Formats: sequence, structure tokens, C-alpha cells
Amino acid sequence: MDMTQIGKFIAVLRKERGLTQWQLGDKIGVTNKTVSRWETGVYLPPAEALLIMSEIFDVSVDELLTGRRLTNTEYMKAAEEKLTQTIKSCSFSLKDKINFYKKKWLKEHIAIMVSIGILIVGVFIAGIIIPNILLVSVAPILLTVAHMWRNNTMMAYVERNAYDKN
Repeated sequence: MDMTQIGKFIAVLRKERGLTQWQLGDKIGVTNKTVSRWETGVYLPPAEALLIMSEIFDVSVDELLTGRRLTNTEYMKAAEEKLTQTIKSCSFSLKDKINFYKKKWLKEHIAIMVSIGILIVGVFIAGIIIPNILLVSVAPILLTVAHMWRNNTMMAYVERNAYDKN
């Protein structure tokens, strides 16, 4: 990404619309000095500003980030390159996301997990105290069912968040 080229393109688009730096900044919610810094290539506009400018100038965000108008073929190629760059520069791998959402689910459901554990231990102890083989043998079955419930609901949560929120 050439920040100077991007800045020059923003300046050209702004002038085509007959806007001053102050007017553009006002539409985006920044100062004219910030617009000047973008146009000189000192700073790259944040994502929110790029979205607003794409609407104001009627160009794609890809065109803003490329620093020029793109043909359809160039647009598709640029989009593919940006997607590849984004995937490569992503700071979290899929494994990291899965681990994060597993831990998050466990933290959110710790009270339920502890309650189920206490219930299962209570059934087991009751079976020992009241010499009842049925209660003693139900405890491992309850433990298995609880484990399957935990695993299935946790993994559904993980899949919904780690895969769908990309």
C-alpha cells in the first residue's frame, strides 16, 4: 500500500466533488488537519473513514486503498490480494480462536457446570449412604450425559463464533 498515492487519490476525489479539506473533515467527523495528513500520506485513514469516503466519492474502499480507480478485473484482483494479505496478517489463528471461545464458554457456564457436578456427586454419595446400587450406577451415566451436553453446546458456541464471525 502506497500511502502517498492513496493520499493523492483522496485529494483528487475531494477536489472532484468540490469539497475543501474542512468540508470533507466535517462530513467524516475529523479536522481539516487530519484530512491534510491523509492527503499527504502521513497517515492512513481508519476503516470507518474509508467507508464514509467510499460513499462520499462513490468509489470502493479497494480503490481508495489502491490509490486509483480500478477496472472490474483489477478490482477483483485487488480484492483477492487484500483478502490474502488480511488472512496472512491475522494475529489469531483458527486454533487460537477455538481455544479463546472454549475458555469463554466455560467461564460463562461455570455455575451450571458446578451445579451439575454437585448433583452428580450427590447422587453418587446418596447411593453409597443408602446402599442403593441404582443410584451408584446412575452417577456415571449422568456424568457421561453431562459431559456430552457440555461438549456439544460448547462446540456449537465455538463454531458459531470462531467460524461465522470472520
